[in-house]
Amino acid sequence: MKSLTKAEEEIMQILWRLNKGFVRDIVDEFPDPKPAYNTVSTILRILVKKGIVAYNSFGKSHQYYPLIAKEKYSQKVLSNLVSNYFSGSYSQLVSFFAKQNNLSLAELEHLLNDLKTHKDD
Repeated sequence: MKSLTKAEEEIMQILWRLNKGFVRDIVDEFPDPKPAYNTVSTILRILVKKGIVAYNSFGKSHQYYPLIAKEKYSQKVLSNLVSNYFSGSYSQLVSFFAKQNNLSLAELEHLLNDLKTHKDD
């Protein structure tokens, strides 16, 4: 799977939330100032070429939808982050965020309990 630019990710976040949409639907989801219709249309065509988005044609209009689940993309991004910045260690990642966010012992225990719960799923 190819990496996404920041602009592509913004559009994907909207598509994941909408499940499908026309260019106008996607533009309408952006906060003001909204990007130009042509800009969003161009980025969607790039996402189609990358194989991340597909569309259904309705005359001259296209309704776009994601081909990859948000969870799968999130997993890829997180794996790349851990590999590139934390020597492949999820422990280093968690330690970094715990220190940066000044997590309390109670918050860390809560996280550990959540991890144990999800591990059993």
